[in-house]
Amino acid sequence: MIIVPLGVASATPTAVRHLPSVALWREGDVHLFDCGENTQMRMLQAGLKRSKIENIFISHFDVDHYSGLIGLISTLQLQRRDRQLNIIGPKGIKEYVEWNLSFANVELNYDLNFIEVEEDFESMKVVDEDEYYVEARPLNHSKFCMGFRFQEKDKPGKVDAEKAQALGITEDAQYKALKAGEDIELSDGKIIKSYDIVGHPRPGDSFAYISDTKYCPNAVKLSMNTNILYHEATFSESLADKAAETGHSTSGDAARVATEAQTKLLVIGHFSARYTNPFVLLREARAKFFPAWLATELRPIYTNPAQEKGIVEQKVYIKEIDEKSESKSPRKKSYDKGGDNKRFRKRRSSSDRGDDRRGGSRRSSSGRRDDSGGERRKRRPERQPKDRDYNRDYGSKDYNNDNQGSSRPPKHITPRTPFDNFDRF
Repeated sequence: MIIVPLGVASATPTAVRHLPSVALWREGDVHLFDCGENTQMRMLQAGLKRSKIENIFISHFDVDHYSGLIGLISTLQLQRRDRQLNIIGPKGIKEYVEWNLSFANVELNYDLNFIEVEEDFESMKVVDEDEYYVEARPLNHSKFCMGFRFQEKDKPGKVDAEKAQALGITEDAQYKALKAGEDIELSDGKIIKSYDIVGHPRPGDSFAYISDTKYCPNAVKLSMNTNILYHEATFSESLADKAAETGHSTSGDAARVATEAQTKLLVIGHFSARYTNPFVLLREARAKFFPAWLATELRPIYTNPAQEKGIVEQKVYIKEIDEKSESKSPRKKSYDKGGDNKRFRKRRSSSDRGDDRRGGSRRSSSGRRDDSGGERRKRRPERQPKDRDYNRDYGSKDYNNDNQGSSRPPKHITPRTPFDNFDRF
């Protein structure tokens, strides 16, 4: 099971954050939780195939959580999808989708299966398949909103192959029956009990998606003992009053849910645009629960890294440009008087140093200039060849000009990113 945040913004996108959506990859299928604007493009950039979508879960009818749905459905039509797509959401989702498709005169070649949830429910399995199910519970937002739990069903225990062979079990049908919990009878009439051959069932992985909500018991119930909990953290603790007023959680609320639910990993997302540095929220969450991570768009989160790493690989990396640190000529700027670029130290003059290490002149105790190194200093320009061989060796005819007269190779500066100080993995 691989979790890929596609959009981690709250309400409004920014230059590097997109509207809410989280993709869950399992056994080649993709399950979307919310579908904000530009979700289908983010899937491409994350390395996820849109044709593999099986279920789309819409938590509530705030526009930022479903504004990308119609475009995605239309794209699947253009890709000639021919199998059913399940759309799960609050009552009214069917009317919304069908009206938009009718308005745009789009006739689908595939079926849409709508599962609508009424507001007055307590708990519901909105999807129930052979290997997994999805449970929904109402949350505490300013309007009707649901949280979801994706739960793999317990997997059969491992068969003791050596013991089975010793007992005379050789047929595949017998192994399948034993793994299914059934007792079998051998040709000599001997009964083999399933629990004698098969180990204890292995619990399946689980994931909880808690969208817009204040702290509530249902968030804890959905998150109980999950492998990964994705919880909204729109505000910091300093804006707890605003969070309560708008029906959202603080980073401390997310950590409280994770603590009470005893989840293995907390991932916070759905950040307000006021937080240009979301590590403020991460610091608060980690003060109350660990391990806690920031949801980083397109960066996969694995339940089993040893087996899953490399299956989903992001195609792009979007980074906000800092005009101060991304100047076209940072070296030149560092020498400007009053410049604020502190990555380069201003070179001292020979008079400031009082001593030229390269053989420059010195002043004696009497104040006279000692020219013992003057001859060497005068010869320095002759040591900088400017012929074609010199330029060809460094691959540029304008090498000296680009380097402001220096004979040293240019320094390539790699801007620091937020990940330099925080190792999420």
